[in-house]
Amino acid sequence: MIGEISIGGVFFPPLLLFGLLALGVTGVLSRLFQIIGVYRFVAYRPLVDLALFILLLGLAVLLTAHHGLQS
Repeated sequence: MIGEISIGGVFFPPLLLFGLLALGVTGVLSRLFQIIGVYRFVAYRPLVDLALFILLLGLAVLLTAHHGLQS
């Protein structure tokens, strides 16, 4: 991961932006799962949504990890 991302001269931590991105994608996928009927097979929907968010956040970090600083 890189150190900071500048948007309009304001520096944001990358994890915050990745979290917002993952939250948006989770919302879209959650709505899609509801329309398709995937949640009928799930015992506890909030846990599935949390797991989906964590997986998407990890994927975003993993896909951008090669752009970071070398230790």
